[in-house]
Amino acid sequence: MKYIGMNGGIVEAAEAVIPVMDHGLLYGMGLFETFRTYKGKPFLLERHLSRLMDSCRELGIVHRADAERISRWITELMEANGLQDAYIRYTVTAGEGLLGLPAGDYLRPSEILFAKELPAANEMLYEKGRDMRRLSLPRNTPESSVRLKSLHYMNNILAKRELAEYPSHSDGPTEGLMLTAAGEVAEGIVSNVFFVKAGRLYTPDVSTGILPGITRAVVLELAADLGMEVEEGRYSWEFFTGADEIFTTGSVQEIVPVTTLIGAEGETLVIGQGLAGPITRTLLSAYRRKAGQKA
Repeated sequence: MKYIGMNGGIVEAAEAVIPVMDHGLLYGMGLFETFRTYKGKPFLLERHLSRLMDSCRELGIVHRADAERISRWITELMEANGLQDAYIRYTVTAGEGLLGLPAGDYLRPSEILFAKELPAANEMLYEKGRDMRRLSLPRNTPESSVRLKSLHYMNNILAKRELAEYPSHSDGPTEGLMLTAAGEVAEGIVSNVFFVKAGRLYTPDVSTGILPGITRAVVLELAADLGMEVEEGRYSWEFFTGADEIFTTGSVQEIVPVTTLIGAEGETLVIGQGLAGPITRTLLSAYRRKAGQKA
């Protein structure tokens, strides 16, 4: 990235700095959203900004993210970096404060905008799927009543480090699966998780401490529109491993089938026929139609 967005403007990457007294740096008081563009337009931008502003209110960060303004800013940044489509990260930090824990609101937050090239498309990933490995590191409990997409990301980074320690079981990408401290299925390192049993769609409930993902919410809506039976709940590893289909959701990779599960001792389990299942395919097609892409 040659250029980065800072507080509504665009600067060269080397000039994009924040003060050392920013409470986003000192205490992790800040939030971010990641999403992608389709044909140059940020997808589900209003939903992402709504979640971010709700979280800002909970953290006492006084901030308004106007969708029209942010969309223009994204377009300008993509043009500066020579991008037709992009992975976007929009961050709001609490801003400068005194050293110490404040009781009042943050009145001068900072905005940071990143736009980088999207990963190369790999349609075989959506056909053959990927591996998912159970991790020993549990999903931590959220700091507030619901997990925020905050700058406090240590649990995810430690999970990524654990995943990197294991040998690869295939040439493709592997996602890590975190369980709760009680042993219930929670979410991937960078994704929410769904699974199918006997035609019914399941996903862990927000009460397990997962991030209430934007793509997750859209998939639940699409499933309801398609007349699918859907359940949100708390599920054991044993119940999960009996799935006919498994897939993950995320704003950049959309809906990705999981065709191999790797257990705590390295044992492998092929899901379904080892290919994307019919419900996964149906939901991916519906999601891409919603995004304005070919099904």
